[in-house]
Amino acid sequence: MGDDSNERTRADADAGTDAVLKALDRGEISVSEAKERLSGVHRIGDFARVDTRQGERTGIPEVVEAERKTDEELLGIGRELLSSAGVAVLTGVPASVREDLEAETEAADHDFYERSRTLVLRADGYEPPEQRGRVGVVTAGTSDIAVAEQAAAIAGEMGCAVETVYDVGVSAVHRLLGERETLEACDCVVVAAGREGALATVVAGLVSSPVIGLPVGTGSGYGGDGEAALMGMLQSCTYLTVVNVDAGFVAGGQAALVAR
Repeated sequence: MGDDSNERTRADADAGTDAVLKALDRGEISVSEAKERLSGVHRIGDFARVDTRQGERTGIPEVVEAERKTDEELLGIGRELLSSAGVAVLTGVPASVREDLEAETEAADHDFYERSRTLVLRADGYEPPEQRGRVGVVTAGTSDIAVAEQAAAIAGEMGCAVETVYDVGVSAVHRLLGERETLEACDCVVVAAGREGALATVVAGLVSSPVIGLPVGTGSGYGGDGEAALMGMLQSCTYLTVVNVDAGFVAGGQAALVAR
């Protein structure tokens, strides 16, 4: 499955290159514009260089973090990604700019994930990846959903079916056991947990699919802010891969690559 996915990604990249070269041959674009499009790096003013071909090259679309960006910068980046890549994924989008992004980028379709404030814009004619693979996204508590939702969003945009199983932490582990059949049907499972992060170890010991531990910065006192969860997952006695604290998109992207 991995070789097939890599071949598809390379084929998409080759198709993009062919389209640019044909446009140049027909005189529709200049040599300098062709070079820019082939590089995939599009400059926006003096504040951004957008990698519009990341999705073709890696299979994972570029994700824009809204934090510490101005509204004008987010609009510029969103427009560029939508026009050049056909899809724009922005996380942590404030309410003040969400409506502007949906309206002014002229997206034909959009989804908004409330908990993580993740906005996905799609251009008219955008063709999503062929659906393939199934990703499970699990949380220990309700407080972990905001980060877990990032993983679900990116896995879905990469063409995976997503199964969410929320609030099944180890304090009442029978909640998890009732979902074991659902998780066994997944090709890869992301487990988001704060506090001591024990749920990831438990899930990895129950299912045959690869499991990615996603430590979340919930908890308090010594080891809070995700530190204890990260250390606990790294020290797991099960076969568990771990990403950084609150790295929801990283976990979702890796899970989708595995699942596809």
